[in-house]
Amino acid sequence: MRAAVQQKTGQDLLDVLDDVEAVGFGPGKVRLRIRAAGLCHSDLSAMSGVLPQPAPFVPGHEGAGDVVEVGEGVTHVAPGDRVLVCWLPACGSCPSCRRGQSQLCLAGFMNSGTPNFRHRATDVFGFAGTGAFAEELVVDAGCAVPVPDDVPYEIAALLGCGVTTGLGAALNTARVTAGSSVAVIGCGGVGISVVQGARVAGAAQILAVDPVESRREAALRFGATEAVAPEGLPGTKARLTGNEGFDYVFEVVGKSATARTAYEATRRGGTLCVVGAGALDDHLQLNMFELFFDEKRILPSLYGGGDVLRSYERAIALWRAGRIDLEGLITHRVPLARINDAVEQMRTGEALRTWITM
Repeated sequence: MRAAVQQKTGQDLLDVLDDVEAVGFGPGKVRLRIRAAGLCHSDLSAMSGVLPQPAPFVPGHEGAGDVVEVGEGVTHVAPGDRVLVCWLPACGSCPSCRRGQSQLCLAGFMNSGTPNFRHRATDVFGFAGTGAFAEELVVDAGCAVPVPDDVPYEIAALLGCGVTTGLGAALNTARVTAGSSVAVIGCGGVGISVVQGARVAGAAQILAVDPVESRREAALRFGATEAVAPEGLPGTKARLTGNEGFDYVFEVVGKSATARTAYEATRRGGTLCVVGAGALDDHLQLNMFELFFDEKRILPSLYGGGDVLRSYERAIALWRAGRIDLEGLITHRVPLARINDAVEQMRTGEALRTWITM
């Protein structure tokens, strides 16, 4: 089968190979035919080494497709079922799951060090234990989540990470309140989903902040009330909030510099929600006095900060009701052979989100 492989960390381009094999099928496993996959910025971060990922590997953790076969003991899906790929499945029995914090379950990471593919005699890993930039994929049963047949593959793939992460940050983690003021720093696919979540929650002001003009324009289409480049944030903060700061500020970049900017844009007693995935050696500095005196809540949000299965269902319900726009997030569709073009578009910020379909 075909798959896109990064041979070495830091490599700029992916090798689209025709002779890759999906491996590991057996009890408790599911083999999928991937129909659509989303290119998320986390994939680029893994490619560059910002996020730890052994190489060679197949990027992609937002995927959807059909079940080809199921291993012994798998009963929740059957061949022919339409599913999305959940890159962080919950075991249901660990302390985090029992506390109702299934997004913190580490069971899904236990197999991330096991190769998902083989190219000739070389083991190849899948990013985050998945690897959706391939025509077929073998995953643990919990990673295959059934979705209704009226949900297109492209939308199902998007639900697998970006939309769930962004909506959940606003609705689960920060719990944006009606009539509040919100700023979103970083308006790629996840940031746009934060904007939509804030709109669903009833925020009165939603400011989108991004250096790329096309992303600012997109944010306005998806519900932001204003959009500015980063240098415009201080003046807009002064004008909209009397320089007090916003009730909720979301950092959706994954860098300490933007997290610091987000902290300064948050009002005293407000909420800073950190959504971006950053590097292990990038440290956010706060002094102990401001931490005490400003009483700002700093809330990290992993995968939407809640039960992902419920979050998938909520997103589908909101989409069916016309409360959120998911079709609009699908801006490009390109064949796997042109995956490097898609990667380059994401690197340069030319596309809000690029989709790879097979």
